[in-house]
Amino acid sequence: METSETTGGWEAAVLDGGPADGVRIKVSGRPRVIQVTRPCQVEGAPPGLRAEAVHLYRRDYTVTGEPLRYGFDVASP
Repeated sequence: METSETTGGWEAAVLDGGPADGVRIKVSGRPRVIQVTRPCQVEGAPPGLRAEAVHLYRRDYTVTGEPLRYGFDVASP
């Protein structure tokens, strides 16, 4: 069976839990971790400065077919 790891193709994946719960994405190469960012409001910042919240989703290795699943890592920064 060919997978994106052997063909370089894209596979469907879904994010489970956290701020991006239920979001569907396409991944190539079955990455171990997906990083999701969300902008934060910054008061009185100099021009061009921005802040973003970072959330990590780790691949669920028990799921071997599409859609792949990535679970929210509650310990992520």
